Amino acid sequence: MNYGEIKNYDIANGLGVRVSLFVSGCTHHCKGCFNPMTWDFNYGKPFTEQVMKDIIDMLAPSYIDGLTLLGGEPMEPDNQRGILPLVKQCKLRYPDKNIWCYTGYLLDEELLKESRARCEVTDELLSYIDVLVDGEFVEEKKNISLSFRGSENQRLIDLPITLATGRIHLINEKFGLR
Repeated sequence: MNYGEIKNYDIANGLGVRVSLFVSGCTHHCKGCFNPMTWDFNYGKPFTEQVMKDIIDMLAPSYIDGLTLLGGEPMEPDNQRGILPLVKQCKLRYPDKNIWCYTGYLLDEELLKESRARCEVTDELLSYIDVLVDGEFVEEKKNISLSFRGSENQRLIDLPITLATGRIHLINEKFGLR
């Protein structure tokens, strides 16, 4: 797996102050994508053990609320395999920090059912994610007033509650987000 960028002290991609990992590789190719250079799976630098250790260290300060995964597409199967050890380490070292993941795949239609997005690690990876922002960016539904997403079709899903109940539970309701 490759990555395009790591942002420390990110306040745009989830609640609070975060460390954000922009993975490389995306097959959605959304019209109007803000990060089209990351569509290429070979873009950026290799995601190594040292890079993973650096991210874990960046998460240490108490004012860092958590980790955000975006890209590119974190839920491409090859990226899921690369990300899983990172999120496991994150939850082990920092159980009180949260993990957000942005994906163009729909949770209920593609990640929880047979699809090109599912692989042998999908369910385990989803079990570590606290907030899943799902749905492709749709330029015709772009709305800059939305919290933490770019188009009106995208959802902010409270993943632990959703997986436990089998019903999509949005965090918009929990935090009064638009």
